[in-house]
Amino acid sequence: MCFMNTQCEDENDDFFISECDFETIINKSKYDNLETANFTFVKTEIIDDCLHIEISASGCNGNSWEFYLFDSSAIAESSPEQRYLKLQLINNEACLAVFKKTVSFDLTPLQINGSKEIILNLEGLESSLNYKY
Repeated sequence: MCFMNTQCEDENDDFFISECDFETIINKSKYDNLETANFTFVKTEIIDDCLHIEISASGCNGNSWEFYLFDSSAIAESSPEQRYLKLQLINNEACLAVFKKTVSFDLTPLQINGSKEIILNLEGLESSLNYKY
């Protein structure tokens, strides 16, 4: 008996699965009208195409926290260009303990054609972040 090799090939070689926890959302309206629970930035770091953000906030255990990163859709014409971001924490936990949590966001939607680097201004963070891609 002959068996045919019927391996499937991915027809889209450009298919990419992000290793980040969440996508960055470009939405001026949501950026402008954002409401967030109180939190404190502990650490931020860009690794490859992911922005890793560690925050601390009050809660019961942090397991129900929801995170969103919004971009204003505005691009400052500087060299390198700049983008403006806000982190939203939705925290409905009514406990007074303080927890830390780290999440990551995919930065690839923020890339600008013809550029290899942008400055990210994250509201509430003392210094800007330099994203090279």
